[in-house]
Amino acid sequence: MNEQIISYLGYAAATLTTLSFVPQAVKIIRTRDTHGISVEMYSAFTFGILLWLTYGIGKRDIAIIAANAVTLSLASVILFFTVRYRGRK
Repeated sequence: MNEQIISYLGYAAATLTTLSFVPQAVKIIRTRDTHGISVEMYSAFTFGILLWLTYGIGKRDIAIIAANAVTLSLASVILFFTVRYRGRK
């Protein structure tokens, strides 16, 4: 497969998977409703994203760095509010 096509596929995948967190983060910020979100899962996920970001930095891969920097920010917001509003209705 053409190297340019592979790069476009990577950027498209990074964009779609990263943007998928925006609605959840916005909903949590607006409603403060984190019922149904697992703190343990989001903690593991957020740490995994941090590792992917570190990997991307080590590889100097801009697509991996950009996608995981944004995803880490969004996942951290979701995790923060999930912990902050845990137990509230």
